[in-house]
Amino acid sequence: MSTMATVVFFIFAIIAVAAAWGVVTSTNIVHSALFLALSFLGVAVLYVLLNAEFLAAAQILVYAGAVSILVIFAVMLTLRGDVAVSNPNTNKWTWGVCVAGLLFALIALVILTNDAWRILPMPSTAGGTTELSALLLSWYMVPFEVAAFLLTIALIGAVILAKGGKERK
Repeated sequence: MSTMATVVFFIFAIIAVAAAWGVVTSTNIVHSALFLALSFLGVAVLYVLLNAEFLAAAQILVYAGAVSILVIFAVMLTLRGDVAVSNPNTNKWTWGVCVAGLLFALIALVILTNDAWRILPMPSTAGGTTELSALLLSWYMVPFEVAAFLLTIALIGAVILAKGGKERK
């Protein structure tokens, strides 16, 4: 990797991590949703640096576009009261930091102690998009459609909850 690519990597890695931190620490839920979109865009740039253009495009279209807009719509539909205090701080963040640190240490320990993971062959980039699309439209078609169906059901459920369905007595 060239020095320019390394500099771009570190800039966008810092942007992605800082935006993820903003998602967690922001007290305004709309700002959290916007930080989430920024984090997704930072990850998309990292995919471009890894020569995974299809994943970068999917990251932008699906996550930065669709998921972020869905979160913003869900926030707007369910918003009650003042937006500035819609996401109150919690005092349990220290537990989250401890658990995340322990998981990171455990995963790093497993990766560093396993010799089979040290030298991995470089994946070929020739025909990656073609092979992926052939797999999505043949072998993985049913799981792909099931995921789309479940996301649609989740969206319908979120709208019903936001509108306040009829109560049964």
